[in-house]
Amino acid sequence: MMIDTIKEHIVQVEGFSATSVQEIEAFRIKYLGKKGLLNEFFKEFKNVPNDQKKEFGKTINELKELASKKVDLLKESLEEKGEEKSIHGDLTRPGEPLELGSRHPISIVKNQFIDIFSRIGFNVSEGPEIEDDWHNFTALNLPEHHPARDMQDTFFIQTNPDLLLRTHTSSVQVRYMENNKPPIRTISPGRVYRNEAISARSHCFFHQVEGLYIDKDVSFADLKQTLQFFTTELFGKSKIRLRPSYFPFTEPSAEVDVYWGLETETDYRMTKGTGWLEIMGCGMVDPNVLENCGIDPKEYSGFAFGMGIDRIALLLHQISDIRLLSENDLRFLEQFKSAF
Repeated sequence: MMIDTIKEHIVQVEGFSATSVQEIEAFRIKYLGKKGLLNEFFKEFKNVPNDQKKEFGKTINELKELASKKVDLLKESLEEKGEEKSIHGDLTRPGEPLELGSRHPISIVKNQFIDIFSRIGFNVSEGPEIEDDWHNFTALNLPEHHPARDMQDTFFIQTNPDLLLRTHTSSVQVRYMENNKPPIRTISPGRVYRNEAISARSHCFFHQVEGLYIDKDVSFADLKQTLQFFTTELFGKSKIRLRPSYFPFTEPSAEVDVYWGLETETDYRMTKGTGWLEIMGCGMVDPNVLENCGIDPKEYSGFAFGMGIDRIALLLHQISDIRLLSENDLRFLEQFKSAF
């Protein structure tokens, strides 16, 4: 009898379980869909004898109500399991909130240098930190046994005495002149090494940026104007002075001082009460250097300058100890999160 068939389906619905949304949907369509079993049973209602219609209708409604509740219960159960998995079972979730990092003060100052000089046409050039004697010394008018070599205590590679850790980024300028024809306008930031005692004011490795401009009819006035622009943009101070000095690869050579002022006690300490602060060395490129790099000194002239990035970082951010720049202390580095 049809009523017995419906009761069998009631038993099947009561025992049904599902582990996926697809199984639940298939169950719903089987019983509650437009072409489902319930619609087929309702169509048979007109063929049921009158004395059995009451019981038949009651049994169909029971099956319909039971199937609908089963679908709802199974869906809720799967949703709860999904929420629990998304909270506890997602291995891609971070264990702790990720904090934003910060730029290192050396990177901050170096980027400032690059930005300022790029505005007046300087590009950026780089070279190896392990150099040979030619690029680091000889090409820069420092032949073997030259007394000026003693100014830079050098780390040599023990297995090859011709190799060393570069003592300045002037070696990058030599390589650039060898591979590029004038006009040349480039800056060379990078890390350099010197065998010096480590203290609050000096380290055995530090960072430099050196600039080079080679073209026809370049004068010392061009050098001064370039440095004037740089100090004004970086420090907001336009008053500079150039004192005669000596560098083997430039002639004439000069030390550059910027007038820092004497507004605070720190200013007095940094400038030793003079208000002037030495920031870099500079000069006109020696003709011998141009010739060593394959550039005709009779046709071209140029200027060069160099300064320590670390020292400028100490000045701009009022850092008292250069060793802080290389110790990777998070308490120190996190202070630069707001810097660009």
